Amino acid sequence: MTETAVQDQKYHPKDDIEAQFERTSGSTNEIPADPFRFRNAVKTSSELDDIRRRRKGRRLAKYHARQNNLIDSLLKSMEDHTSEARDEEEAARLPVKIAVWASLIANFSLCVLQMYAAISALSLSLLATGIDSIFDIGSNLLLFWLHKKAEKLDENKWPVGGARLETIGNIVYGVSMGSVNLVVIVESARGLITHNDDKDLNEFHLPSIIAVASALFVKLLLFLYCYSLRKNSSQVRVLWEDHRNDLWINTFGILMSTGGSQLRWYLDPMGAIIIALGVIVAWFRTIYGQFELLAGKAAPHDVQQLLIYKSMTYSEEIEKIDTVRAYHSGPDYFVEIDIVMDAKTPLWKAHDLSQRLQDQIEVLPNVERAFVHVDYETTHIPEHRKPH
Repeated sequence: MTETAVQDQKYHPKDDIEAQFERTSGSTNEIPADPFRFRNAVKTSSELDDIRRRRKGRRLAKYHARQNNLIDSLLKSMEDHTSEARDEEEAARLPVKIAVWASLIANFSLCVLQMYAAISALSLSLLATGIDSIFDIGSNLLLFWLHKKAEKLDENKWPVGGARLETIGNIVYGVSMGSVNLVVIVESARGLITHNDDKDLNEFHLPSIIAVASALFVKLLLFLYCYSLRKNSSQVRVLWEDHRNDLWINTFGILMSTGGSQLRWYLDPMGAIIIALGVIVAWFRTIYGQFELLAGKAAPHDVQQLLIYKSMTYSEEIEKIDTVRAYHSGPDYFVEIDIVMDAKTPLWKAHDLSQRLQDQIEVLPNVERAFVHVDYETTHIPEHRKPH
C-alpha cells in the first residue's frame, strides 16, 4: 500500500465509522478508532461456519479466527490492554499461589513415597522416578526463592530488575537435572553389562507399585490445575511442564519395573535408561527455550504487529514509522521504536509525544522497557547497529 493511500484512509466521517461498526457489532456505543477499516475484514460466526463446511475449510476457518482476534487486539485501546492484563493478573494471583504451594507440598510427600518404592523394590526404573521427585522439590524451592528474590533486588545494583533471575534459575536447575540422570544411565548400563543370569527376575513388590501409582494420580491432578494457569505465570508454566513430564515418567516406571519382575530382568534397567534419557531431552528443550529468552529472541509476530499499529495510529504528528523492534530480555520484552516527525516540529512537542508513546507502550502486558527515538528522515542507517 502506498503512503498516499494510507494517508487517504486515515480520515473517515463519523457516520461512516458508525455504519461499519453497526455492520460488525450491531451497536454504536464506544466506537473504536479504525482508520484502515480493519473491521470490514472481520468474519462473523456464520461466515466462519460456512467456511468450515467447505472442503478442507477447517484450516482456513482457523486462519480467519486468528485474524479476527488480531483485529480485535489492534483496535483495542492501550488502556483496555492494560486493564485486562491487570485484571487477569489479579484474578490469577490466588490460583497461582495455590498452584505453587500445592506443588511444593505434594512433591515433598510424593518424594518420600517414591524413594520408599525404589528402595523397597530395588528397582532402577523406580529409582529414576524417585530421583526425579527429589529434584521436583528442588525446582519448587528454587523457583519460589528466586521469585521472592527478584521482587526485592536493589535497583541501584540491578537497574534492569530481577525478571531474568527465574530464567537463569530454570537453566541451572535443568543442567543439574540432566547431570543426575546421566548417573542413572551409567548405573543402569553397568547393571545390564554385569548381569549374568538371564533367569534371575527382580522380586515383585506390590506396595511400591501402589505408592508410585498414587503419585501418578496426584501428578495428574496438579497437571490439570496448572494447565489452566500456565499462561499467567512463568513459575506455573515450569511446574506444569514438570508435572507433564512426571506423568509419563511414573507411568513408564511402573510398567518397566513390573516387567522387570514378571517378564525379563533387563526391562527394569532398560526402563531406567529410557526414563533418564527422556528427562534429559525434556529439560534440554526447556533449557534451549530459556537460553533463547536470554539471548534476545524476537517477540511473537502478533506482538510486533500490535506495536506497529499502535505506534502508527498514535498521533497525526507521526509521519512514518522507521523501525519497530521487540525482543526478549528474560521472560518480558524490550521494545525499540523509531518514529519520524516533521523537521520543523518543536523540540518540546517531539519530546512530549514520544514520552507519552513510550509510557503507553511500557504499560502493555509483558513489556518491561520501551525506547522511542524521534527522527526527521529515514535515509540513515538503523540506530544502535555497529558497522561490520
